[in-house]
Amino acid sequence: MSVEHASKRIIEGYVRGGVDLSADEVWAVEAHLEMCRVCRDRLSAAVGAGVPAVASLVDTVWSGLEPQLAVTATMPRRRRRSAPLSRWMTPTMVPWLAMVVGVTLLALLLDLSGTGSGEVSLVLLLAPVLPVLGVAASWSRGLDPAYELTASVPRAGLYLVLRRTASVLAVVVPLLLVGGWVTGVMVAQWLLPCLAFTSTTLALGGVVGVTRAAVVLATVWAVLVVAPTLATSRTAFALQTGGLPAWGLILALGVGVVIARRGAYTVLGTHQ
Repeated sequence: MSVEHASKRIIEGYVRGGVDLSADEVWAVEAHLEMCRVCRDRLSAAVGAGVPAVASLVDTVWSGLEPQLAVTATMPRRRRRSAPLSRWMTPTMVPWLAMVVGVTLLALLLDLSGTGSGEVSLVLLLAPVLPVLGVAASWSRGLDPAYELTASVPRAGLYLVLRRTASVLAVVVPLLLVGGWVTGVMVAQWLLPCLAFTSTTLALGGVVGVTRAAVVLATVWAVLVVAPTLATSRTAFALQTGGLPAWGLILALGVGVVIARRGAYTVLGTHQ
């Protein structure tokens, strides 16, 4: 099986700091360098030829570290039981997911006790914005102390955004599925708005930042749907079966924008 290597232009552009390369090209070459020793050797040679000061600095640092590394005791290998989980979520997501679970259970309890808002299901009313909170926390610059490191790794960007979003949905969707089944709400009534809001948050997040997008959309939902629904105790059209085609269209548009602007998630602005 033949392996396609990075071109000379991309290698030399990466040596110069990637200023002449697009975000997609920088992401692709960094991901390729992780697995290709040939291109790593080419990169090292290009650095030595094109930026001798950097090569000299690396040699100086290595010559100082090598004697210390030789006498440093090897630490025992730890079991990495949490490694697979850490690839999907960050520790800062846990309290936010716990809050989402708590809000969902409280809404379900109010629905079952009959002390909610009349004929309107609180689970259905809150379903669209519940995953948005977790998605915002998973990609928040203020909540993640390692946001700069996270955004600089080769597998940052859309790949990491989708992983963290999937981890949020893996917690929220089963919970809403149980809540909808208990309260008698049709699956499509809460699932389509839930996915549409999530995709729209990511799509808008590529422009203004995921956290800001989540705040804006949650505020709009609270003002235009939640407040009038609670005031009138009548289910808004957006949550009725007649609104499902519109939610499907919003979901498709959101996914399309996310795919079209996938390079936007490699910059630090999406963490805001």
